[in-house]
Amino acid sequence: MKVDRKSPIEKELNRIMREEDKLAKQAEQYRSLKWKEALENKIPDKIYTHLQKAFCKAFELIFEKGTALIDKTYSKEEMEKDFKVHNYAVDLKGGKKELRRMKADAERVNFLNLAASTVEGVGLGILGIGLPDIVLFLSVILRGVYETATKYGFSYESEEEKMYILKLLEASLSNGEKWESLNKEVDSFFAFKCCLQAAGFEEQLRKTADAFAVDMLLAKFVQGIPVIGIVGGLSNPVYYKRILRYVQLKYRKRYLLKKDSRVSSEWERPIC
Repeated sequence: MKVDRKSPIEKELNRIMREEDKLAKQAEQYRSLKWKEALENKIPDKIYTHLQKAFCKAFELIFEKGTALIDKTYSKEEMEKDFKVHNYAVDLKGGKKELRRMKADAERVNFLNLAASTVEGVGLGILGIGLPDIVLFLSVILRGVYETATKYGFSYESEEEKMYILKLLEASLSNGEKWESLNKEVDSFFAFKCCLQAAGFEEQLRKTADAFAVDMLLAKFVQGIPVIGIVGGLSNPVYYKRILRYVQLKYRKRYLLKKDSRVSSEWERPIC
């Protein structure tokens, strides 16, 4: 009888790898709906330009002034304490139960944020408010990102971490070969610090804003039409779930790799 000598951390990393394989297949098999493409082709180019600029401005505003406000909307200190408790349990026992409890605790942040995303998206959609919704929408997403980072013991105030967050968001909305490339960059960032440094913060912010504008063009255009805009507003929680699924997967992976440097050296590979 063959004995599985893998540590709980290695087993959890294997689960993450299988989840990443699923995301890779989804990205590879993605095909834009024909009716969606037809409608998007009828949207004036200036709408896309305005949307891309709006996402850029929203990210700049939130990173410059909004993070402190977002911090006041959740119990950051309590989450930091929760991490210390879970992390101590992992260090003390190191079993799958402790790792699973940490994962479940981190995923609980989604419930309130999903509700908030739905309410503000639908509410503004009824009123035909599309572009002004972007700051609120991104604030909810970044709150989920910040909470996830805190739950896994990572700070999000540094420029380096902001770059990482922007790359996470860009990758989460990408498809095909681009997803594969961006996913590798995300994994390599903290191990080798060569993939994002050259691009610069402003360039990465533009790329992330562009990813949002491309993928959400139709939803935000429709949301700007009174009453029928509710359909566009309903896309907010869908995007939130898609983005946070990827974000939580990556922060969990970072935490596990950080816990065991021996495992980390086997999993991380430079791509630059």
